[in-house]
Amino acid sequence: MTIALPSQIRIVEVGPRDGLQNEAGVVALDTKLALIEALVEAGLRSVEAGSFVSPKWVPQMADTAAVLARLRRAPGVSYPVLVPNMQGFEAACAAQVEEIAVFGAASESFSRRNINCSIAESLERFRPVAAAAIARGMRVRGYVSCVLGCPYEGRVEPAAVAAVADALHEMGCYEISLGDTIGIGTPRQAQAMLATVAERVPIERLALHFHDTYGQALANILACLELGVAVIDSAVAGLGGCPYAKGATGNVATEDVVYMLNGMGIETGVDLARLATAGRMISAALGRPPVSKVAQVLARQVA
Repeated sequence: MTIALPSQIRIVEVGPRDGLQNEAGVVALDTKLALIEALVEAGLRSVEAGSFVSPKWVPQMADTAAVLARLRRAPGVSYPVLVPNMQGFEAACAAQVEEIAVFGAASESFSRRNINCSIAESLERFRPVAAAAIARGMRVRGYVSCVLGCPYEGRVEPAAVAAVADALHEMGCYEISLGDTIGIGTPRQAQAMLATVAERVPIERLALHFHDTYGQALANILACLELGVAVIDSAVAGLGGCPYAKGATGNVATEDVVYMLNGMGIETGVDLARLATAGRMISAALGRPPVSKVAQVLARQVA
């Protein structure tokens, strides 16, 4: 049986935000700027630039306003930022942001640990943010975490994921990113979850955000591509983790995603060599090799 896969995939690069927000040490402003600009030069057209959250809880994102002030914004490129509430939204407006993201969860326990409120309370908090952003002509993206499992509750039912995704879609989010935050899912589970969500939110409005804790991210992505999803979140060099999920590793590496898609004849618009160079740069700044297997091979070839 031949399965019709998407001919083109849009990659949302989350390394500069989701990837760096859990680093123990301070990442210099100039390093963040160099990373974002290198990713854009590699062909990525959606690069998370930061988040307007409390510096007390996420100190690595405290300089987001400075990043946006100094960033050379390329035409045709989106630089979304995470905005948890109206205070963050006002900061985003001051920084002349064109796209924001709100971040919910499909697990009650994770929602309370991560953003200190219930799922219902989080959605009510996001509604005025989304409405105000849309009124200003901003695009709003929604995230749902723990779509395949929760570090506190274990299995998360697909129906719970669908309910949160549907609520975000109804409040005006143009796209909903489905996050396997602890990287616990397997392909059949990922397909079942996506199929359930797609009954309530059109598949063209859905994206994948899979972490690679158990090495299943690429397999899960491929399984979901077979259902028609065409947007993938990933982080250069496999940056990231989750402070509320012990043992959870980073996002699937953008280099590995691009290599797989290239081999399948699926267009991404991303130059793999330039992408790997960006990954080596940030990995060197962090004092460790990239997690990406593709990046490790390419590094040996240029050594």
